[in-house]
Amino acid sequence: MSTSRLPIALQLYTVRDAAAADFAGTLRKVADIGFAGVEIAGFNGLTAAELKRLLDDNNLKVAGSHVGIEQLEGDIAQVIEDNLTLGNHNVVIPYLGEDRRQGAAGYRETAEKFNAIGETLRSHGLTLLYHNHAFEFEKQDGEYGLDILFGNTDPMLVKAEIDTYWVLVGGEDPVAYVTKYSGRVPLMHIKDRDPKDGFFAEVGTGDLPLDGLVEAANNIGTEWLVVEQDSCRRDPMESIKISYDNLKARGYA
Repeated sequence: MSTSRLPIALQLYTVRDAAAADFAGTLRKVADIGFAGVEIAGFNGLTAAELKRLLDDNNLKVAGSHVGIEQLEGDIAQVIEDNLTLGNHNVVIPYLGEDRRQGAAGYRETAEKFNAIGETLRSHGLTLLYHNHAFEFEKQDGEYGLDILFGNTDPMLVKAEIDTYWVLVGGEDPVAYVTKYSGRVPLMHIKDRDPKDGFFAEVGTGDLPLDGLVEAANNIGTEWLVVEQDSCRRDPMESIKISYDNLKARGYA
């Protein structure tokens, strides 16, 4: 079991319905559970400054912000301004549309765009990350799409937010995979899987190799562990508390 404790954040997409209904109240509950920070996916109608005040009120930091590549291509200046206001330096592209991953050549073309975006962000003290799903583990000319992306991007300009659930679904060992990109994984999504049916599960209740991942995170320079559960079989607020409490029980929070 790992001795060092990395801060634990919640990807707010997990509690999106509650956040849409009562953003301030949801953030308060997240903080009360014990999370040190959040990863945001949109501002719920607030300005960056308003969101920063709300987070400060709850003593929550921003571990990262999910921003679509279209937004980065369309108005990167606004993205930079917003994230500097939030005190966040990890800007994460959460998904790639099919048009941006047509074979190995498509991935290489996207990698060039990532490099350009990453360079602009870096000049303002921000870091570009890419968050995977399972489709990047389909082979393109004998190589995973995700490896083509990272192999054709500058490690100083483009980092990884490895979603460990999707690595499992993609058929790889998450511990080996994050270790392969040592020094390049500032954020790690800790998302568990029900071994019975493959559905999303609370952290510590499924077949995700949690202990190995936390140990690896401490060894490869990860800054934050991020809890995410795309869908929950119970109230998502209950699910995130189970996940946090399980991490705490193992000495990780």
